Amino acid sequence: MAEEKFFLGRQPILDREQKLYGFELLFRSADTLHANVTDYLQASASVIFDALSSFGLREILGKHKGFINVNADVLMSEALELLPPEKVVIELLEHVPITETVISRCRELKEKGFSIALDDHVYAPVYEPLYEIVDVIKVDLMRTGMERLRAELETFRHWKPKLLAEKVETVEQYEQCEALGFTYFQGYYFARPVVLTRTRVDVGRIAIIKLFNQLVAEVAIDELENTFKQNPNLIINLLRLVNSVSVGLKSRITSMRHAIMVLGYHQLRRWAMMALFANTAQAVGDNPLLVMAATRARLMELIISEQPTALLDREYPDRAFMTGILSLADALLKMPIEEVVAPLNLNEDVWQALLAREGELGILLQLVEKIERDDFDEISPLIARFSLSMANLAPVQLAACNWVNGMDDAV
Repeated sequence: MAEEKFFLGRQPILDREQKLYGFELLFRSADTLHANVTDYLQASASVIFDALSSFGLREILGKHKGFINVNADVLMSEALELLPPEKVVIELLEHVPITETVISRCRELKEKGFSIALDDHVYAPVYEPLYEIVDVIKVDLMRTGMERLRAELETFRHWKPKLLAEKVETVEQYEQCEALGFTYFQGYYFARPVVLTRTRVDVGRIAIIKLFNQLVAEVAIDELENTFKQNPNLIINLLRLVNSVSVGLKSRITSMRHAIMVLGYHQLRRWAMMALFANTAQAVGDNPLLVMAATRARLMELIISEQPTALLDREYPDRAFMTGILSLADALLKMPIEEVVAPLNLNEDVWQALLAREGELGILLQLVEKIERDDFDEISPLIARFSLSMANLAPVQLAACNWVNGMDDAV
């Protein structure tokens, strides 16, 4: 793969069932990442298409949709038609002038199977021909008060586009937007911890915590076998894992002991950590929190694997992975993070990272959180601490995204 000189941003978009619907994709040139420009470093056509050819949409998106910002130049580019229309939502930026040429081009792209969205939109009569065409209208909650929002939504209902609320940062905002009839929601409200006053004790999760601690202690296989036998659901999931494509096993599994031996403690530890948060009623790839946690985990593991510390401590990348997974445990389980990690037999550096964002793992966790939020000003000094640059961060991001896309077979 040629050296990428792009920063990849993915902002999650959820549907009304709180399933992951897609991502808004942001491509920034590493060379201009900190340039002082007023349009928030909007990527040129060449940056977008070069980045997409380097990354690959399948690797970035998996089974989800990709919302791609386009200015007038990108909209008119013939290269846009090389993208798979079933995967792409063309997001028209708010400063694109509405001309007959633009309207005609949007109609042409619709006929070719593309979906069209209006970004950061406020109603204006000049857009009415586009309202007949567009599939999604995105409304920025930070720029539109609730009273004005209600009035605008009534206007939009005449054309029946789907409405997407942007910058939804609290559960209260989400609930208001859901009540108003929004279909999609973009923002990090779903990742904020909402601690329940009473949480039902989940017997399945207790069993997984017990199993995880046994795996950390590397107890005898007989003990592991007994834990599995006491929990039939664990056996089913173990067999799913051992037969999944990601394991690549060629021989037939003859017993539970055989499955445990084939997978090994390292693989089982990782599976147990993922299974702790997985909702069996929902595919892993549909769960936005689990996708975010797993992406953090894999990205942290890959970065730490290249650090000198990993040469001296072979378990260090594994602890980086655990830190990433557990970093959203409070939001996933609706419990304080202290209560989540208390029963887990974790190393001190993982505790430090999770509770105080301190130590090397804590700093790395801060970095991946900044990457998620496209906090460009803070990213560069942090990646320098890990001997990274924007250019060599891109392939690591891609590898993490690609790994997460294959999770459904393994949990």
